[in-house]
Amino acid sequence: MNTRTTSRSPRMRRRRLAVTAAALALAVIVAFAVQQSLSVAFADAARPGTLPVPTDRPAEGGTAGTGTGSVITPSEADGVIRDGDQPTVFDVDRVAVGNLDPALLAALQRAASDAEGDGVTFRVNSGWRTPALQERMLQDAIVQYGSEAEARRWVATAETSEHVTGDAVDLGPLPALDWLTQRGWRYGLCQIYANETWHYELRPDAVDEGCPEMLADPTVDPRTKR
Repeated sequence: MNTRTTSRSPRMRRRRLAVTAAALALAVIVAFAVQQSLSVAFADAARPGTLPVPTDRPAEGGTAGTGTGSVITPSEADGVIRDGDQPTVFDVDRVAVGNLDPALLAALQRAASDAEGDGVTFRVNSGWRTPALQERMLQDAIVQYGSEAEARRWVATAETSEHVTGDAVDLGPLPALDWLTQRGWRYGLCQIYANETWHYELRPDAVDEGCPEMLADPTVDPRTKR
């Protein structure tokens, strides 16, 4: 027996595991930084005059929730959640939370109750949105990223967004995302896109089968092409 090789093997395995864990942690931190950048940009959209009004349709006559026109000054009634004022999944008086699909909301509340026992609190960075707000967010993302193609990797259209139907929620902070990464499947809560660690949807089959393989980003989701 080669005792030298045998003695090194566990040490090498531990080293590989440490490197893998560090890489995963870095990926989560980078993705969360992107989320925070988007959250700041969308929170700015709620303050008049900070970002340009979309020019693809006239501002006159546009009202929140109609799916036409543009939201000049989005409000909580449109699903806006301002930075620093993120509700929990139990704050159903906030329309961004209360208008989520009932099955999704129930799963979130079950998971959040269990997470509280581990000292972890779920915060909703974005939930239900009106079609007009979704369109405004897409136009702002185009300004931020410089092209519609890049913006669509992060923000869907009003016609295809799962946020508009109340079937998706963006969560934080990092401890909550870490908790869900390890346990979310038990509640049918799954991360859908590899580039959006905060975006969760309900997949009831995950309780028995585990979450489905993640898509790279929304642009390869068949639902965004309907």
